[in-house]
Amino acid sequence: MTVNDDVLLVHGGTPLEGEIRVRGAKNLVPKAMVAALLGSAPSRLRNVPDIRDVRVVRGLLQLHGVTVRPGEEPGELVLDPTHVESANVADIDAHAGSSRIPILFCGPLLHRLGHAFIPGLGGCDIGGRPIDFHFDVLRQFGATIEKRADGQYLEAPQRLRGTKIRLPYPSVGATEQVLLTAVLAEGVTELSNAAVEPEIEDLICVLQKMGAIIAMDTDRTIRITGVDKLGGYTHRALPDRLEAASWASAALATEGNIYVHGAQQRSMMTFLNTYRKVGGAFEIDDEGIRFWHPGGQLKSIALETDVHPGFQTDWQQPLVVALTQATGLSIIHETVYESRLGFTSALNQMGAHIQLYRECLGGSDCRFGQRNFLHSAVVSGPTRLQGADLVIPDLRGGFSYLIAALAAQGTSRVHGIGLINRGYENFMEKLVELGAKAELPGKALA
Repeated sequence: MTVNDDVLLVHGGTPLEGEIRVRGAKNLVPKAMVAALLGSAPSRLRNVPDIRDVRVVRGLLQLHGVTVRPGEEPGELVLDPTHVESANVADIDAHAGSSRIPILFCGPLLHRLGHAFIPGLGGCDIGGRPIDFHFDVLRQFGATIEKRADGQYLEAPQRLRGTKIRLPYPSVGATEQVLLTAVLAEGVTELSNAAVEPEIEDLICVLQKMGAIIAMDTDRTIRITGVDKLGGYTHRALPDRLEAASWASAALATEGNIYVHGAQQRSMMTFLNTYRKVGGAFEIDDEGIRFWHPGGQLKSIALETDVHPGFQTDWQQPLVVALTQATGLSIIHETVYESRLGFTSALNQMGAHIQLYRECLGGSDCRFGQRNFLHSAVVSGPTRLQGADLVIPDLRGGFSYLIAALAAQGTSRVHGIGLINRGYENFMEKLVELGAKAELPGKALA
């Protein structure tokens, strides 16, 4: 994408109507690709979306000697880790700046090579996601870590050993780190207060197919019995429930009707309940879910984000745009990322009435209540949104701006749309399929 292509002109006020498809989850596919490093044989991963995070991991794998090629069906990758090797530090750094996933290479590379290098990490600016805990975990497994000017250098002088770890918060990234490290570590690893998102369960399925021994208890405890060797896997990634919910919110905000092929009820049950409470309609069949605005007034709600099985923080931002069109006061309490509500300032510039608060406007346990973060919001509606100049702040916030521009009267200039490619496959083409009136400067999308 060129610099000129990074701005999208959106002519709002047209309902989105039609059919689109979601493929494998952004929060699973890159991690499953990393897992292939652990195997002694090739792996096949299906339902892979063409998104930037996948391209970043593919490049990093190839730098480390993994052969990555297309499979027999569209969206299939074959990953052959037979000849894993060390990569040039400068090459790693060039790839890693746009993603936080390289931190998950540590465990597999320590097992395969005995050392790893991790440069500075990128990712969305939505609040603190410290990587220190990842390094603390790796030290508990027996890794040594040396901080250098260009990043962190890790070594495993001996085989990594299983350990007992309790997470202070059920972090998805930390849980993935433990899983990818523990499966080949000597002995048993017990991880308590683990994340149990559907994408975590799917990663466990991948590792089990490779020969890992992993047990999940009902109290967020995962026990991993290390094995001496892992093979390859063949796996179809679960669909992206976060992207599906984003399009559902777009249907609601624009008074549209969108059928999302690949959307699955089981992983979206909490979202679907909330969607219905707001006044949205949906219909589920074997191939996907249809989401639409049934007419009439949308209803205001009180909402708190939480880790799975709660209402996912990634669902919050797109839905807030729809809530600007609901009658009454909606209350949002963000308990996962302290800076996730910052995107609402642009919605206010478009005509929304959203007030942020430092207090916890909800009853759930919250890490931010005494830390002076604007992490609660009151949305007063309905308000008519007007087109504006918008600069995308992060992945989900960016898609939310796109929804707001589509729902608004007039034309918006959305800057930085390349960031949306991190997690939304072919979103420009999907906009065309749904009848959106949008164009790159001087060039129509259709």
